[in-house]
Amino acid sequence: METKIHWPEYLIEAFGLGAFLFAACIGTVLLEHPSSPLHNAIDDAFLRRVLMGVAMGITAVLIICSPWGQRSGAHINPAVTFTYWTLGKIGGRDALWYAAAQFAGAAAGVALATLVAGPPLAHEAVHFAATVPGMAGDLTAFAAEVLISALLMATVLTVSNHPQWFRLTPYFAGSLVALFIAFEGPVSGTSMNPARSFAPAIFSGDLASLWIYFAAPVMGMQTGALLYRLWGTVFCAKLHHGNRGRCIFHCRFSQLISTR
Repeated sequence: METKIHWPEYLIEAFGLGAFLFAACIGTVLLEHPSSPLHNAIDDAFLRRVLMGVAMGITAVLIICSPWGQRSGAHINPAVTFTYWTLGKIGGRDALWYAAAQFAGAAAGVALATLVAGPPLAHEAVHFAATVPGMAGDLTAFAAEVLISALLMATVLTVSNHPQWFRLTPYFAGSLVALFIAFEGPVSGTSMNPARSFAPAIFSGDLASLWIYFAAPVMGMQTGALLYRLWGTVFCAKLHHGNRGRCIFHCRFSQLISTR
């Protein structure tokens, strides 16, 4: 029976997603607000998305590779945590606390960005860095979110559960985040994360399409996990396990490295 509450890991998850949302908000202000010198220096919208993608990819890598991220596993995403729960790698109580912390951290990140950036964050061109469907509409955005979420989870599981590749997981994940923002961003805004979309939606008041960003990432990641399980084994729920931090998951990482 699960009895222990792992407060340090929950707080790390809140901090990690808060940092990610703060970076997303400030980056969007710098790149998209009409009065930003950086926006005015870069006319090409695709190039601005590339820069945003690189910035957020690097942010994801830094969070995953940080000592705190190594300890919590750096899910920073309720859809990731839910998927690992269905895979039997995280206990139910820990999964619930992880999700609660992730949503709270996301809200705190946007709140802090609001204090730092002020009114520019609410400008229509910035929109609190909210993820919204593109010109193709809700159904296309939904399908795109399912696809990129499935690709992300299948990749993370493949790399993190490979005896030679597991240390590369943060870089694969960060690279996919960067690529998706650059190329898929105009379709759905590139969320893959219910908490990441929830906090900007609350602050902006734009809740109409929030259902997409709750349902599609979960569906996509479940699909990615199902596909991976056709050929692979899941040893742990950490994205970065080459460290000495404690592991609160149902872990078999020692079996993985014993096969090298």
